[in-house]
Amino acid sequence: MRVMRETVAADGSAPPPAPGAEQYPALDFANSTVALPGGHYLDFLGTAEAAGQWLAERGLAPVDAGIREMCAAQLRSLREQIRALLAARLDGAPAPKGALAAVNDALTRAPAASLLHWNADRGLYRAAAHPTDQILDHALAALAADAADLLTGPDADRLTACGSPPCNRYLLRHGRRHWCSTRCGDRARAARAYARKTAQ
Repeated sequence: MRVMRETVAADGSAPPPAPGAEQYPALDFANSTVALPGGHYLDFLGTAEAAGQWLAERGLAPVDAGIREMCAAQLRSLREQIRALLAARLDGAPAPKGALAAVNDALTRAPAASLLHWNADRGLYRAAAHPTDQILDHALAALAADAADLLTGPDADRLTACGSPPCNRYLLRHGRRHWCSTRCGDRARAARAYARKTAQ
């Protein structure tokens, strides 16, 4: 059996976003761990520094937020719970109770209402409370709310998993496309061609 290897860009860059990930940050969040051929994984939340960079690049935290490992661990935990909900949705299975509880907990961590503020330059204005010690809570709440919107909204029926093993990413299906990237589509087509050739 031929082993097909896939390399990661030398600069450590992420694969291109899966279809739908730009529309739903929670989908991008769920895909922040990537299974690669050969039993390798990329985890873009794997360290506190990487998690801070991931949040900053998506406008969910300031660049200098100083995310600690405990915060990165909370992000990774919520990611796994959201992945469990996505998987249950695709399997037509009941939503896992622990995953529902984790998402609901994250939803209630940040105030939902924008508070009224006064500034001499701006006058009265509304803004969400966002003290430094609540940066992670706001990020978790935003990702959980987006996941809830995806799972209950009109795009939920388009949700699918990448059809190119071992890829573990999710995407929103467009037409017949069931791959998260051209790379995965090429790998799936090559595997099918190889299977046909060896079956002859």
